[in-house]
Amino acid sequence: MEKKSTRVAYGESLVKLGAENEKVVVLDADLAQATMTNYFKTAYPNRFYDCGIAEANMVDMAAGMSTMGLIPFCSTFAVFAGRSYDQIRNGVCYPHFNVKFGFSHAGVTLGEDGGSHQAIEDLALMRVLPGMTVFVPSDANECEQCVRAAAEINGPVYIRTARLPSPVYDPRPFEVGKGTVIRDGKDCVIFTCGIMLEHTLEAVEILKNAGLDPALVSFHTLKPFDKQLAREYAAKCGRVFTVEEHSVIGGLGDAVADAICGTGSFTFRKIGINDLFGQSGKPAALLKEYGLTGAQIADTVMHG
Repeated sequence: MEKKSTRVAYGESLVKLGAENEKVVVLDADLAQATMTNYFKTAYPNRFYDCGIAEANMVDMAAGMSTMGLIPFCSTFAVFAGRSYDQIRNGVCYPHFNVKFGFSHAGVTLGEDGGSHQAIEDLALMRVLPGMTVFVPSDANECEQCVRAAAEINGPVYIRTARLPSPVYDPRPFEVGKGTVIRDGKDCVIFTCGIMLEHTLEAVEILKNAGLDPALVSFHTLKPFDKQLAREYAAKCGRVFTVEEHSVIGGLGDAVADAICGTGSFTFRKIGINDLFGQSGKPAALLKEYGLTGAQIADTVMHG
């Protein structure tokens, strides 16, 4: 199966979008070769702005551009969202300006750069901001759908992308704020987002071979969140698990918990980064360290 990182798909999608809409401009904070906005820079040099290592300035520039009718996409590493959080909050979200944030290298699969650069809190930060739409695409095709949707939304949007190449699945129907049922089942449900889809699919195969009938639901949108779908599968399956490459605080697990709390009788377990920072290592080793491989997820579902 073809593999492509969502950060590469993000860069390619911006080029396609730029050809269709001349209002699209791209800003980067000295990381265009890594966030893949260099593709847009090459295609449309007069609509690309390298702001240097000045993320807060980049966000303020984008906010101003949005008031002139442009559609700015800001890009840097997800961990640097913290550097510009005041500007994102007060300069973009508070006035509800039309700025998009495509932040890459999220999660522990960033790898050897270590815990200082592995964003495990970015979804929590972005979900809490009023008016912010939050996307976590699971593959390259879904990333393009998120980029296109972001350009159509009137208001701030966050798109979380990853460094690690992941499988490219057949395109699936896409609607902002709606989850995707990957597999129906009745014994338990696994809710996931982003590139953890690959590993939850592995877990599903292990569970099937063990005689279970697991459901799998992927969410490309964490805000607005598909509460109805989460409640439907929690009620149907009774045993609920969430899997994310993010802290168990403030991300997908909490979105699901908020949706299903008080709606029925079920067990609930969050699988993710348990209030820890990341560390340096190969992506596969880090996934194993934090219990996020397919085999470990399946074991947690069976015995957790």
